[in-house]
Amino acid sequence: MKEDNKEVPQDPVDIVDTDDEIVPEPEFVPPEVAAAEDQALEENSPVKESDTSPKPPKKASWWKRTPRKKKLLILIPAGVVLVGAIVAAVLLLTHKKAPVAAPVAAPVVQKKVEPPKPTTVASKLTGVQVEPALNARGVTGVMIENSIDARPQSGLLDAGVVYEAIAEGGITRFLALYQTEQPDYIGPVRSARPYYVKWLLPYNAAYMHIGGSGEALNMINNYGIRDMGENGANNPIQRITSRYAPHNAYTSMAKMDAVQASRGWGALDFPSLVRKAEAPSKAQTAITIDFAISSSSFYVHYDYNATTNSYQRSEGGSPHIDEKSGKQLSPKVVVALVIPYSINADDIHSDYASVGTGQAFVFQDGVVADVRWSKPANDAPLVITDANGAALPLNPGQTWFTAVGTPGMVTFKAPVVAPVTAP
Repeated sequence: MKEDNKEVPQDPVDIVDTDDEIVPEPEFVPPEVAAAEDQALEENSPVKESDTSPKPPKKASWWKRTPRKKKLLILIPAGVVLVGAIVAAVLLLTHKKAPVAAPVAAPVVQKKVEPPKPTTVASKLTGVQVEPALNARGVTGVMIENSIDARPQSGLLDAGVVYEAIAEGGITRFLALYQTEQPDYIGPVRSARPYYVKWLLPYNAAYMHIGGSGEALNMINNYGIRDMGENGANNPIQRITSRYAPHNAYTSMAKMDAVQASRGWGALDFPSLVRKAEAPSKAQTAITIDFAISSSSFYVHYDYNATTNSYQRSEGGSPHIDEKSGKQLSPKVVVALVIPYSINADDIHSDYASVGTGQAFVFQDGVVADVRWSKPANDAPLVITDANGAALPLNPGQTWFTAVGTPGMVTFKAPVVAPVTAP
């Protein structure tokens, strides 16, 4: 057979797969690069140049050997998975979470908070806030002397209400009423008079006195007043040695309480004066007060103290001082009762028409009110009314009533305002 007709084996790269797939042409390699690669292969080959055994054909790559359909079956699902992963990643990175609404708390039902219950009550005697147990006490009245030899007295500072009038010979005397305060030294104690008894009656009070005028003693018996007196069991009177009789009789609230307890006297209710909140006035009309009640030794004078909203009391030209504490008496309210005055011929003592009605001057908050007093019966309470007939409210605190025979015995002054000069 001729050489020209001899079949020459084809290179593996020219083999076409059974599916007629078109194999891509080999990548172009420059001649000089191909020569260098061939030389390197020959130098590294373990076969010597004399080895003339035929070389095995070079194996085609997986891509060239794998049929097209098989490659599609592998690549298409892989591509789908890859695309899905890319899409999922993009969505994950770009997706914004919808804002989560904050949980709505259930409405809080506010419990009604009750205000704290008051721990004090207004004293029925003075209107001052006190403990309820103290306000449950009854009233005790004590006759206290005011002669020159009886000064300074003890216990007037603690009285809730005081009545002042002339007892005899122009000498004044006091009926001091106690409820919540319990002083341990009160006196000097003196005798009763009928107008004091009439002022005492509405308070349903126990009465501490030593003797009294005939009319007064009869009233005490007739009205069944709780009379303690100096004698009897649990004598509440102590005679001191630093003063001579009859100016040396003293008592205490503890001793009088013991007498009342031993006789089974419980607290009795009584009508109260109408009270109000303090309201110091900026337009003061009465900063000094004078009562010409008797002779100069018994004249009464008051100076208004704006800081305490009270009236500092003097008598006979000197401050009226409490003996034990050394403090000046300073009532919150001062009332002048204009009551016709006379001398009782039978008992030779002073007498006041304390049942009826009349003019009154009320001093409180730095101002004066020209009003009326009324007391329709011996055992009826004393009432202070305004021009319209309504009860006049008084400041809480000590209230001092003084009986004067005529309106002219009462004088008072407003503050002096300095004249304004032109610049």
